[in-house]
Amino acid sequence: MTADTLTREHRSWNMSRIQGRNTRPELRLRSLLHREGYRFRLHVGGLPGRPDIVLPRYRTAIFVHGCFWHRHEGCRSTTNPSTRPEFWQNKFSENVSRDARNQAALREAGWNVLVVWECELKAESDSIVAFIGRHLRVER
Repeated sequence: MTADTLTREHRSWNMSRIQGRNTRPELRLRSLLHREGYRFRLHVGGLPGRPDIVLPRYRTAIFVHGCFWHRHEGCRSTTNPSTRPEFWQNKFSENVSRDARNQAALREAGWNVLVVWECELKAESDSIVAFIGRHLRVER
């Protein structure tokens, strides 16, 4: 285990600056969807997990997950911090289980649920929009 190079106060300050909404990947997906003619709502509070993007017409909720925070399996961005490994393991497992609960609750309420990973948006954005379009046509 290596020591953290930042003071506790500076690390806390850094972590407080991490956004939960309107992240770069989320903005990119919203732009792509809007360009394709999809209309949506943002961060609908009445739904479990407060999905990032909601397409009411298709009864579909989309979560844009960061690979690091939501533990995208097999992704190279899913690294483990070397300091305080027990804390981070607990944090990550809570995130993953909360995601699963929220998605299950949405499906139970009759919603289609899509998860778009941050790394997928960096790569081929056209294929993401095509995937969403195919999913929406199939699930109607």
